[in-house]
Formats: sequence, C-alpha cells, structure tokens
Amino acid sequence: MGGHGHPYSPAELELPGFVPQRLSQGQILAPFVGTAVFSVLGAWLISGRCGGGRLSKTDRLLLGWWVFTALAHIVFEPPFLFTPDFLSKENPNFFDEMFKEYSKGDSRYASRNTVVLALEVITVGFKGPASLLAVYAIASRKSYSHILQFAVSLSQLYGCLVYFITAYLDGFNFWVSPFYFWAYFIGSNSSWVIIPTLVATRSWKKISAAFQAEKVKTR
Repeated sequence: MGGHGHPYSPAELELPGFVPQRLSQGQILAPFVGTAVFSVLGAWLISGRCGGGRLSKTDRLLLGWWVFTALAHIVFEPPFLFTPDFLSKENPNFFDEMFKEYSKGDSRYASRNTVVLALEVITVGFKGPASLLAVYAIASRKSYSHILQFAVSLSQLYGCLVYFITAYLDGFNFWVSPFYFWAYFIGSNSSWVIIPTLVATRSWKKISAAFQAEKVKTR
C-alpha cells in the first residue's frame, strides 16, 4: 500500500474509503481469458455445425472475435460506468475487483478520469451493440457485414488512439510497475489495435472489390 492507503500510481492520488483488493490476479484473469477462449472456440464450433459450410474459416474466427468483443463491452465494462464507488465497496463483486486490478496498469480508472469515462460510454453504448450486430451480419451473410466491421474497427482504433495519446499528454504515470505497464496498459490493449487493423484492412478490400464488381456490371 502507498502512503495514501492504496497501491496505485501516482502515490498522491486521493481515493477516499479505498477497500483493498480481495481476489488474486489469477482469480480475476482466469474468467476474462476463459471468456475470450470460449468465445472464439464456441463460435468456431457452432458456425462449423450450423453454417452449412457457407462461412470461410476467416469469417468463423471473426465471429469469435466479435462475440468476445460484444461480451467485453456489454458484460465486463458497464459495471465500471454504473458503479462509481467500486473502490470503496465493503462487499465488492468480481467486476469491482477486476477494475481494481486493471487500475494497477492505468489508475485513470481508479480516479474515474473524464476521458476514460467518455471512452467507456461510447464503448458500452455503441461498440457493444454494434459488435453484436456484426455477429449477426457475419452469421447471416448480410451485404452490410464488411461495411459494419470496417466502421466498428475504425471506432476501436480511434478509441485506442485517444486512450494512448491522452495518457501521454497527462504525464504517462498511471501504472504501479513496468510489469503492469506492459501486461495491462500495452498488452491487454494491443489486441484492440492489431485485430481491428487486420479486420478493417480485410473489410476495406472486400468493399473495394464489391464496388469494382458493381462498376463492371453497370458498364
């Protein structure tokens, strides 16, 4: 614990009534990582049995990505927005403990920084439902699937850009140690940069190919 009764950085951060974390890192990470694995594996198996061979292997993997994204944005993140006292609750639940743990990599969550709050509002309000719609669009082979995936992926990349830039501008001093910086701030967020970049690139190619094919037809 720091001098202000909490483990977060900067040490002078005021967090009145802070209740120490009770769950271990493993107890918190196991359900989250398990959700990711279950999402991809479950979508792969279900789409293989119910898709009638219509979906490509890439689309089946993307189903898993969008299922996980939807669960992350609709199940894991809303408690942060609607539980402003998660740090001081005498009987914290799993989600309270999860954000206590993640705050070791970015204490702006502990202090409820307005930029982080704004990004989470957009994430929960737009990206979560849009991710669910992407699952439906891919599974149903809707014509708007690639346009939707492109748009949501761009919004994810934009959110990450704002997230990282504001951390830099605010002093880049929000993590307990280099481990939490690399594991949480960089590591856990890298998937929201790498995968959306790949998805957006693939979708743009599909959109461009469809546009060119339509131009050929109209000649």
